[in-house]
Amino acid sequence: MPSFLFRGAVLALLATILASAGCSPKAKAPAATANSATLQPVEVVPVNRRDLTEAINLVGSVAANETAQIRAEIAGQIREILFNEGERVTRGQILVKIDDSELVNQAAQATAAFRLAELNLERTENLAKNNLISQAEADGVRSEHASSKAALALLRTRLAKTQLKAPFAGVTGSRSVSLGDYVTSSAATPAITTINDLSRLKIDFQVPERFLDKVKPGSKFAVQARSGGEPTTIMGEVYFVNAVIDRTSRSSEVKGYLIDPPEQIKPGMFANVELVLDVHRGVLTVPEGAVLVTPRGPQLIAVKKIGGVDTADFVPVTMGLRSRGLVEIEPIDKSRLHEGQQIVAAGVGALILYQGAKLEPRPQRSEFSIGN
Repeated sequence: MPSFLFRGAVLALLATILASAGCSPKAKAPAATANSATLQPVEVVPVNRRDLTEAINLVGSVAANETAQIRAEIAGQIREILFNEGERVTRGQILVKIDDSELVNQAAQATAAFRLAELNLERTENLAKNNLISQAEADGVRSEHASSKAALALLRTRLAKTQLKAPFAGVTGSRSVSLGDYVTSSAATPAITTINDLSRLKIDFQVPERFLDKVKPGSKFAVQARSGGEPTTIMGEVYFVNAVIDRTSRSSEVKGYLIDPPEQIKPGMFANVELVLDVHRGVLTVPEGAVLVTPRGPQLIAVKKIGGVDTADFVPVTMGLRSRGLVEIEPIDKSRLHEGQQIVAAGVGALILYQGAKLEPRPQRSEFSIGN
């Protein structure tokens, strides 16, 4: 065979092999791989509508509803002690009796003097009607009658003070006296006992001045205290906001009632208070990490389908309340973002995304823990 015919046959064979290789499926694999590489994997969460609460955390002190120190108003020796420490007592119940023998005798004397003054007054009035006595004499008898009446009333008041009574229903504290002790009305003398009204409990705490415009009677709060080693959550309601701000702490005193506190919560305990300042109901919320801060303002990257492909849509929003990792948002163009729509939630700052970028959405693995 001539050499030029041999070379032609070889070239024809090579051309056939190359043509077959170009038409095989393996030749298209690199192009398919290149298309799948353009999809950016992203974690997404839906836009949710919920109530969002603004709150601050403070430290408060638990107190009894009412507390009263029982002290003697007159001097004397204790004759009877009619209560036990830690005992429940009713309003008006006699707790302590002070020796009243001297006052009883004085009251008997004053009673006799008053009865005589009444008889003298009756006779004097009869004489005065018939003009048989001067006006000066009649006025003197009337004055003596009024004086004796006042003296008797004073002694009866002092006698009543020899019986120390509970001013309201409550629980007695420890007592500082014993039978036979001599007590006085001096403020320096220790209180005989204390009465605590535990029918409900109060808590007081300090609120910084910048939050005071959002605190008013009726504001709700949650209290966490440890009882028996376990944290207990109790709800409460504000009933008092001090109108004066402390110059040193720049805060104001706030008091509230605890609703149905357990018996383990005692006056004097410290507790953590979560005070609700504001509640926005039924607002659109997203995780704080989903908000992209740009020179044009905050934006969210919504997942938008174009031609059956998930793409990135940068939606400008305004932000409101922030609470527990969530933020309230309001889209400037409401047609571009709605409840339930998927948005890019994780790793926004590390992703290279642009308007219309193709996405591969994946559920956020920690979504269930946000806002709880």
